[in-house]
Amino acid sequence: MVFSNLDWVIVSIYIAGIVAIGLFYSRKKESSDEYFLASRNTGWFVIGAALFASNIGSEHLVGLAGTGANSGLPTVQFEILASLILLILGWFFVPYYLASKISTTPEFLEKRFSPFARYYLSIISIFAYVITKIAVTVMAGGIVFETLMGIDFWVGALIIILLTGVYTILGGLKAVVYTETIQTFVLIFGSIVVLYFGLNELGGWNNMVEIAPIDFMSVWRPSDHPEFPWTGIIFGAPILGIWYWCTDQNIVQRVLSAKNIHEARRGTIFAGFLKITPLFLFVMPGIIAYCLNQQGVLQLENSDQALPVLVQTLLPSGLRGLVAAGLLAALMSSLASVFNSSSTLVTLDIYKKFKPDSSEKELVFVGQVSTAFLVVLGLLSIQLIEGGFFGGTLFIKIQAIQGLISPPIAAVFLLGIFNKRVNNQGALASLGVGFVLGMMRFFLLIFEPQDGTILHLLVSINFLHYAAYLFLVCTVVLIGVSYLTPPPNESQTKGLTYDPSQNKTKKSIEEETQDKTDKILSGLVVLAVVAVWVIFR
Repeated sequence: MVFSNLDWVIVSIYIAGIVAIGLFYSRKKESSDEYFLASRNTGWFVIGAALFASNIGSEHLVGLAGTGANSGLPTVQFEILASLILLILGWFFVPYYLASKISTTPEFLEKRFSPFARYYLSIISIFAYVITKIAVTVMAGGIVFETLMGIDFWVGALIIILLTGVYTILGGLKAVVYTETIQTFVLIFGSIVVLYFGLNELGGWNNMVEIAPIDFMSVWRPSDHPEFPWTGIIFGAPILGIWYWCTDQNIVQRVLSAKNIHEARRGTIFAGFLKITPLFLFVMPGIIAYCLNQQGVLQLENSDQALPVLVQTLLPSGLRGLVAAGLLAALMSSLASVFNSSSTLVTLDIYKKFKPDSSEKELVFVGQVSTAFLVVLGLLSIQLIEGGFFGGTLFIKIQAIQGLISPPIAAVFLLGIFNKRVNNQGALASLGVGFVLGMMRFFLLIFEPQDGTILHLLVSINFLHYAAYLFLVCTVVLIGVSYLTPPPNESQTKGLTYDPSQNKTKKSIEEETQDKTDKILSGLVVLAVVAVWVIFR
């Protein structure tokens, strides 16, 4: 089936509406705080939806469904673990982030350690955004346009970039978070439609279970599995999760825009509930695509085409356009959030540090220009992702790269908050060692050392296991160097590190009630995760 005129009308109306929202919010942006942090006046519902939508991007639309078609349910472990880590963000990280009144997570590292730590995280984060977000999202957009609409890969990629760039550059974070809220529900609706039509074509849930390989319906894999060993899921995946959900500017920027700590925390809890849904919204359709491919109902040239091919093959005219709008919604949402977060880092963590007397309008302008520059870098790095350097599906490629970046950053943030004794010398040593070991594997993956050599052995380690080992090394270095050097001064720990006495502050009845409600809701998130582990064991 090809796109009908009705499909094109629906997609065009949707895209025009999203761009119009960006233009609406571009009318008043006098300060950098308003442009980058939406005036710190966002409520929990918008925060939760924005956290979900900014994460549900190309790696989910294309990657999760593709991995589902390739190996079944184990990939959903990253999603349900995210539900638990979002609770860690809300209960343990948010209080220190909001109390310190930071605008970026690298700024927190500067207050806790030193300016160099701030620059390190800013530069590494921008590198990660270009490689694992901007380039991958553009690539996924090209796949969706080419597979679903018959438009050339590069033309589709440029359409995604230009349209998203317009409302992001003009509207700032406020435009991003409000369009993300809308796109969350468009995306969920579209995915439910695909799931319904897919199961209907397959003859129901039981037929899917019978056709799929027996291990497809289990979230657990043996410890020697090449992609999803249970040991890697337990010890490695949470490290990637702590980095991404608790320290990454792209995510944390949403909670930094909150009205207060209660709105921020409840937003993370709401997002925790939403993160259970990718099991059904993205991974299950991938398994359905595998089964229909086995029956000859559709043809998959590669697993990353699973979701677009389902939409193209099964959905009637009109619905096809609506679901395509949902797919584009997630791509645009993910790209917009990365654009805004990247420009925030460039402007506030780099440009403003070198030119502290910059006017507010100048900072906003620099943020807009840096967004355009990062788009170009993303386009140039597509070839790196598109090539076979990191193996596997699109989702695995992303996780493999993040596994090289995340361990030293996760170690420095975790110990920086929960251990007053760790200092700047330890942090810099840990970040340095982590960077060297991470980049060493990065280049070895590209240049592929000969079999039987020590270097090949280093590359052959599963990426989740490598992340766990690297985190352990970085933690040992951080603690060892810190305890061999003088302790940090009080200004580097007060209000920035865990202090049990802070929890003894008397709270109002309203605050006590909010805390109790949030604890109950958090418990329900944990129960939901355990239920998934048990049902799909």
